[in-house]
Amino acid sequence: MTVVDINIHHLPEDLFSNEKTLYGFLHSAPRGFGEIASVHTMESGKRQLVLEKPKGYPNLNYVEGDYSAESKLAAMDEAGVDYGIMRVPVWQEWLGLETCKAVNDNAAEIVKRSNGRLFTTACVPPWGGKENIYELERCVGDLGAVGVQVACHYGQLYLDDEVFEPYLKVIEKLDIPVIVHHTPLPVDYSSIVDYTNLRREFGRIIDQGTAVGRELFSGMFDRMPGLRFIHTMLGGNWFANTELLTPKAPPKKEAMNRLDPTGGDKIKQYLENNIFFDLTHPHSWGKHQVEAALKVNGADHYLFGSSFPVFYSWMGQGVEFVKNELEISDEDRELVFSGNAKRLFNLPI
Repeated sequence: MTVVDINIHHLPEDLFSNEKTLYGFLHSAPRGFGEIASVHTMESGKRQLVLEKPKGYPNLNYVEGDYSAESKLAAMDEAGVDYGIMRVPVWQEWLGLETCKAVNDNAAEIVKRSNGRLFTTACVPPWGGKENIYELERCVGDLGAVGVQVACHYGQLYLDDEVFEPYLKVIEKLDIPVIVHHTPLPVDYSSIVDYTNLRREFGRIIDQGTAVGRELFSGMFDRMPGLRFIHTMLGGNWFANTELLTPKAPPKKEAMNRLDPTGGDKIKQYLENNIFFDLTHPHSWGKHQVEAALKVNGADHYLFGSSFPVFYSWMGQGVEFVKNELEISDEDRELVFSGNAKRLFNLPI
């Protein structure tokens, strides 16, 4: 059975040796808003790029050497992954246009060297300026990007904000899917920073769930019905919220309406046509939870992803989990492993 991993992390291979590129990453993180970026040398001699928010609370660690083409392909061979789709993990929230160009150029080089096994997504600031649009069009038309990547939010703005609409309308016209990668923390994070797992796992879940909810309730898909968003982290466990947050009219008149009972049919329509989910390192979530997600939202809405190389073993564990532990039909397994990716990204596989 063909396996496509849509969540393989990409950073420029010369990130730690190219001073201009490293500077572009380090100094794009907004220190004035509590994002502290720094480079450290590990005991092994390798360097890592670390992001803290607030200071003393690490949320990202990028280790030198983990992002090379050779590392990706070796991991795929070991795990039994046939194809992969690359995206920049998290940092895309801040990157400037010139740094994005370097990211996209190196990604295209990796794709060429992969003998057809790797694909890439366009990394572009999403503000809709003509230079940004030109870079998006270059990525898709000249570099062969199969989709676009965006961050879950930019500063305090989620993707339903009107500032992103000019950019999103171009994406809709290009008819390519959008991978919505999680950010390290939600906009409001003070209650979860003290504990590592709450900060580094639950924070991402809260952020994705908030993003999906805002997209569904904002009406943005009425204005841009051709958009297809693929959210990481199972959309912040959205399967557990699907029924709860789909508006339903009460069966009889109430003294007051504490909830908005309208719009349920539209929410269902958006979930069917516009929202899809990255089954991010699925084994971590548990058998019953993943089976429930596939049942609630449909196996045709979930795509396999490993988050390689956050943990090298996650890729192989994820493949093994979907292949041998999930009690689902072979048809659904094929959709999760490759069918949905082939359809949404129009992959030539």
